[in-house]
Amino acid sequence: MALTALLLAGCGGGDDGGDSNPSHVNEETGEVHGVPLDERVGTPPPPAQKTNLAKAAEEADCYLFPKFKGNFHKHLPPGTPSPEFKGPSLVSTVPPYGDHVEPPHQQADGAYLVKPETSDYLGSLDHGRITIQYAPDLDEEAQLALKGLYDTMYGGTLIFPNQVMPYAVAATAWQAVLGCTTYGQGDVIDVIRAFGKAYWGKRGNDPLEAAKIVGPTPRNPAD
Repeated sequence: MALTALLLAGCGGGDDGGDSNPSHVNEETGEVHGVPLDERVGTPPPPAQKTNLAKAAEEADCYLFPKFKGNFHKHLPPGTPSPEFKGPSLVSTVPPYGDHVEPPHQQADGAYLVKPETSDYLGSLDHGRITIQYAPDLDEEAQLALKGLYDTMYGGTLIFPNQVMPYAVAATAWQAVLGCTTYGQGDVIDVIRAFGKAYWGKRGNDPLEAAKIVGPTPRNPAD
């Protein structure tokens, strides 16, 4: 689906299946910064079949970068442009660490139709969050499957399109990256679920509890 159509769908309300907050945005965890919310109803995920992260990632043609040595986390005033990423080129478009906006101005947990400012969501990662990112030209069925997974693990999670990354789907935690070159090979849903269980709440320099978690967490998403 074209980005323009997504924006119209997200801003127009529509049938949200009775959920008054289908984007699960939680403004107690930060700020929206005017980024449009993704209010589409996702496709519920099936029960997990593969829980071994490394094996599932290999079968799905995903690259797993479990630990980077860089740990830049200088706090920046709100509105400061995102600095250039000082890390490996393979993850330069999905940076897992770096200087970022000072709390409590990090990007709020939620589903978005547009990629937030990098320095804003890096602040979220530093609070133990994870992100799920996808190429905007990924077909809508796949996007709704990812949104459906997010719906079961939205506590402490952000999901949004990334138009500059070389991956079909990616996930990030502080100092960790998962990049999947395709969506159709292997079970990417299981890979992202396993990534969340491995890294959610376990990375970052700022307290996870400083930004209140609401809803299920990636440690124990719904089956």
